[in-house]
Amino acid sequence: MAGVYTVTQINSYIKNMFRQDFVLNRIQIKGEISNCKYHTSGHIYFTLKDSGGTIAVVMFASYASKLDIKLENGMSVVVDGRIDIYERDGRYQLYAVNITESGMGDLYKKFEQLKQQYDDMGYFDSSYKRPIPRFARKIGIVTASTGAAIHDIMNISHRRNPYVSLYLYPALVQGEYAKYSIAKGIAVLDKFGVDCIIVGRGGGSLEDLWAFNEPEVIEAVFSCNTPVISAVGHETDFTITDFVADLRVPTPSAAAECAVFDMVQVDDYMQAYKRRLRNALDNVFARYKNRAEKDKLSLQIYNPINQIYERRQRLIHIEDILNNQMTQAVERYRQKLSLAAYRLDNVSPLKKFDKGYSYVENNKQRVQSVNDVSVDDLLTLYLKDGTVTAKVTNIDNV
Repeated sequence: MAGVYTVTQINSYIKNMFRQDFVLNRIQIKGEISNCKYHTSGHIYFTLKDSGGTIAVVMFASYASKLDIKLENGMSVVVDGRIDIYERDGRYQLYAVNITESGMGDLYKKFEQLKQQYDDMGYFDSSYKRPIPRFARKIGIVTASTGAAIHDIMNISHRRNPYVSLYLYPALVQGEYAKYSIAKGIAVLDKFGVDCIIVGRGGGSLEDLWAFNEPEVIEAVFSCNTPVISAVGHETDFTITDFVADLRVPTPSAAAECAVFDMVQVDDYMQAYKRRLRNALDNVFARYKNRAEKDKLSLQIYNPINQIYERRQRLIHIEDILNNQMTQAVERYRQKLSLAAYRLDNVSPLKKFDKGYSYVENNKQRVQSVNDVSVDDLLTLYLKDGTVTAKVTNIDNV
């Protein structure tokens, strides 16, 4: 049928119109950066906005690598590039070639002023921070009922511990009345008696997250008696609620990880404690067993019967030593006596008798010289087998 075109044909046609427009092919646009993201590929994606509208901007890595400034949310910049259509999605965007800074955006300035104001008032002081309960059983959640944040929290909570109860206060998280809705949700859950409260939403621009910078929400978080976890936006997004809350986490998913204790991990802890207790008991039993063995040994040592046996053994040992010493002494003296007898025997006069010698006495006096006798004296001669009496008849001198 004539005049019927495909979506691709229309997008291609509009793209050619953009390409042929001289103004759109080389244009400079001033605005404030929001929802800025640096991709791992090196590309930069952000939204350029003013009080009346927004436009999507992409800067490819080849141009981004030449930038001499770090893009941040709230910066007021002038973007030099071309406007073209992305055929697949059928939406136009600004393809940036160069970006220069022109100042800080009004909304970002207001954010910095509020942040400094509450910091000076002491709302960020660490002394007000309360610990998040380690084993929370009831967790309150203030967020939109249809957003991705509540689904992420529910999924992670069920995976970590299906026995934890979640209580959702469905609040507005964007728009003029969001600040009242969030503040009321915090107050309601605080009175309800939950163990901790998660306040948050998914990512967005500074305007999208502005409700979490409003005084109503700040006061509600600061005055809340229940520990509050702030989980607003993505990791790079910051709101004043993040600084006032007891704990700031980068995403709602991370809030669920912090608030809901992992049953598997608890079971691991219990098993570890069980092993430690068993080891401690084993050590105690071993210590008392060793002590009992030592006491038993001590009793055996001081047992009177054992002492009698021990002293009897000592007496037997001493008796053996004395016997050995006496035997050695007798043997030693026997050897000395034998030697003395041998020597005495060698010098005995009787030994001379065996060789033909005799012993002579004159009137009971030993005769040693011819001068000891006279003629007619009667001499007694002692021989080996008897005595002989002889009369001196002659004396010859040598």
